[in-house]
Amino acid sequence: MFDVKYKEIDWAGKKLKLETGRLARQADGAVLVSYGGTTVLCTAVAQKVAKPGIDFFPLTVNYQEKSYAAGKIPGGFFKREGRPGEKETLTSRLIDRPIRPLFHSKFKNETQVICTVLSHDLENNPDIPSLVGASAALTISGMPFLGPLGAARVGYIDKKYVLNPTADEMINSDLDLVVAGTKDAVLMVESEAKELSEEVMLGAVMFGHEKMQDSIKAIIDLAEHSAKEPWDIPETDENSSLYKDIQNLINSDLEQAYKETSKQQRSEKLSEIKSRAQEEYLNDESISAEVIGDIVKSIEKNIVRTKVLKTGKRIDGRGLRDVRPIISETDIIPRVHGSAVFTRGETQSLSVTTLGTSQDEQIFDALEGEYRERFMLHYNFPPYSTGEVKFMMSPGRREIGHGKLAWRSLNPLLPSKDDFPYTIRVVSEITESNGSSSMATVCASSLSLMSAGVPMKSPCAGIAMGLILEEDGHAVLSDILGDEDHLGDMDFKVAGTKDGVTALQMDIKITGITKEIMDTALNQANEGRMHILGKMSEVISEARDTVNDFAPRITTLNIPKDKIRDVIGSGGKVIREITETTGAKIDIDDEGIIKVASPDSSSSEAAVNWIKDIVAEPEVGVIYQGKVVKVVDFGAFVNFIGNRDGLLHISELSQKRVAKVTDVVNEGDQVWVKVLALDDRGKIRLSIKSIDQSSGNEIEEENDS
Repeated sequence: MFDVKYKEIDWAGKKLKLETGRLARQADGAVLVSYGGTTVLCTAVAQKVAKPGIDFFPLTVNYQEKSYAAGKIPGGFFKREGRPGEKETLTSRLIDRPIRPLFHSKFKNETQVICTVLSHDLENNPDIPSLVGASAALTISGMPFLGPLGAARVGYIDKKYVLNPTADEMINSDLDLVVAGTKDAVLMVESEAKELSEEVMLGAVMFGHEKMQDSIKAIIDLAEHSAKEPWDIPETDENSSLYKDIQNLINSDLEQAYKETSKQQRSEKLSEIKSRAQEEYLNDESISAEVIGDIVKSIEKNIVRTKVLKTGKRIDGRGLRDVRPIISETDIIPRVHGSAVFTRGETQSLSVTTLGTSQDEQIFDALEGEYRERFMLHYNFPPYSTGEVKFMMSPGRREIGHGKLAWRSLNPLLPSKDDFPYTIRVVSEITESNGSSSMATVCASSLSLMSAGVPMKSPCAGIAMGLILEEDGHAVLSDILGDEDHLGDMDFKVAGTKDGVTALQMDIKITGITKEIMDTALNQANEGRMHILGKMSEVISEARDTVNDFAPRITTLNIPKDKIRDVIGSGGKVIREITETTGAKIDIDDEGIIKVASPDSSSSEAAVNWIKDIVAEPEVGVIYQGKVVKVVDFGAFVNFIGNRDGLLHISELSQKRVAKVTDVVNEGDQVWVKVLALDDRGKIRLSIKSIDQSSGNEIEEENDS
């Protein structure tokens, strides 16, 4: 009944198995990928006919994790998977980016790739099997996919590259890099690094590209026995005569428009020129607005790219390596814990840092188990940043992806939780955008963190590189504009410090780039990054010595584990009383580490002293302050250092004879007491007769005469 085909290879010490013909047989392509104990079902389906008027490739990639893959039941009221989590969104983007440029340029059919994690061994991340599986499903589907592509994860442990490291191995790795590409070239890179050199980063990319060839060969072997008949690509008119007519009509005007350095004015002129071209052929029903739009874009692309290659000058008049003017500012918003604005040309990020306690950490319910994240970076891209009017929506894939890239750039530089016990949230509001707002976010957020007093290892900056690649030459562009991104062939983002790279992300719109081009881009990015860091240092070069006055003050103290229950109290009664009385927030873990946070030093000090009193052991001869909790005929019981009661015998109330206990103390009185003795049963004898009750100091006893 089933015509199952499979291919199995040994890859980095684990079995990689590709199987088709058993599951999802109605999909155009379906491959079950197993790597170690992780299994992913990858499917690809496309509409047989493109919708009329489509001028773009409507590709959707959905990566989804099922709780049953790790033997878990989803949390929440409905007990089923809900909206995609951050990891699912980021992995969907990770798969989309390298496969998109490999589809035939004329293919406009709506296409959907779905990768479903069926099993997770908690060792091998499902993202690499998903990339390989998506490539395999598309390769056997018959769609015009110019693959296959492969993918690999690269770690850097003890100065050696490691292929597809496990989750445990990644803990000791200085690098987490995912690379995807074809047999001949690299298409996509995503990484986080601990200030590694450009040489090490390039070596990691090349190492990954070399090792992924095994997965590409496995896909080819599977396709030889299971690939479907290739689809026909719809014939389209080249419109060569129409192209020439429109070129003659608008070419000179477009050249003038692209001499305009202001984005807004340039966009207005380009819009007018496009409208004029469409009006010229408005009455010709055989020519659609989409066709005219494609021709105009093609002419624009040719003008911009030709000018760069021939003259070395760009749209705004800069040279290939020039960075736009930079303005950095800090502390521009009152009362927040840290703030900064980074402006580079017409791109601007307003970044705000907020410091909180461990109660503010973000909780993730992942297949690997629940974990907490103390550093959050959220990126917002409002429509006014590009002078547009759009419906305001919740963060989409682009916002989540850009925020994560900035997070990866800064995360390796943050202090440990032991050294800086704060939860950190950074929000980047993109207030202007014309090229690389994610790298502006890195710069602004670095400034904002230092402004807030977060002791980062080093300031961090980012820069986006572009590429113009033609048969007769190529040019690498530093600090690209939005138009250079749209009309160019590469978006290559590099972030790091003066000592090395912390994040690298590369997307290619063509079928790949060579090692030589990537090497050029990395070295040119280093030059630009150093320039940007220099400009940033003119405003602030290191973190403030203390946190902002409006930030909470956090005091850390350790108590014995057997004292934890005393601080918490029955049903949380004691810790709740401390919090309500002092106004401080208190976190306590199973190891006896307590963090006390408050907006001012007085409430923090009060809470800390309260806790110290609770856990303190009374010492003979030491004076404590306590409260009379019970009066009896032979004396009074005094509660002191939180939870200790001692007997204040009537003979220890005064140096003179006392007839009645209430003549000296009453229930509720605050008194200073001295510990006279501790017996083996834990009973405590107290005295106040030699203590000055106004100061708590000991006084000399009077001699009887």
